[in-house]
Amino acid sequence: MTERPSTTDRMPALYIGHGAPPLLDDPVWSGQLKAWAADLPRPKAILIVSAHWESAPLMLSATAPGTPLIYDFGGFAPRYYDERYETPDASALAARVAAMMPDTEPVHQHATRGLDHGAWVPLKIMYPEGDIPVLQMSMPTHDPGRLLEIGRRLRPLRDEGVLVIGSGFLTHGLPFLKEFRIEATAPGWSKDFDAWAGEALARGDVDTLASYRDLAPGMPYAHPTVEHYTPLFVTLGAATDPTVPGEQRIEGYWMGLSKRSLQVA
Repeated sequence: MTERPSTTDRMPALYIGHGAPPLLDDPVWSGQLKAWAADLPRPKAILIVSAHWESAPLMLSATAPGTPLIYDFGGFAPRYYDERYETPDASALAARVAAMMPDTEPVHQHATRGLDHGAWVPLKIMYPEGDIPVLQMSMPTHDPGRLLEIGRRLRPLRDEGVLVIGSGFLTHGLPFLKEFRIEATAPGWSKDFDAWAGEALARGDVDTLASYRDLAPGMPYAHPTVEHYTPLFVTLGAATDPTVPGEQRIEGYWMGLSKRSLQVA
């Protein structure tokens, strides 16, 4: 077994593509995620914001070990509905996150909600032992400014060994895909949006990224709904300086959708 780097008191923040359950069997992308996790300091805990939990007021997932996963997908092989990912108690992190939010951002503890596939699929690849506490937080809005502020409030967690992750997909125009194969050619709208976002990320141009509805090519095909794009702003908000370009750790396409992923300091 490859030995991981030791725990540190300073973690980066990540924006990752989470794919779908077949990602678990894709040697290319799963290999990229595994290698990325191996390069990171070992987290003391993980806070993840998934595209698949849009809920206001802001909510936190169940913290008790053994809470069932959410299989929020359809049409896949039956074995994916038997997947398990049991992680340790995350109640201490839940209390810490709740205390970090202002009175204008009330926090509700959803005592029965497990991790959805936007959380457990990539984490099962990156941290397969399941020995790190994981807390999922809902997205109460898609407003970039408000999400940046939520990320800013979460920023001190990084000094406490917590890995903050925004989990989405940089393009997600599922209704406009002509074929559903992992190796499918990326449509023009997916390539155009991906190139635009990659260039803006390389400049640290948060304002441009936040103005995607007006400025991004490929819209609205790249994001007919925007929940897979907007977790990016939680990640950028958690950065020490959102305008300092992060490291784009994964590029390329999966089923024609952009898997571009980001690590910020």
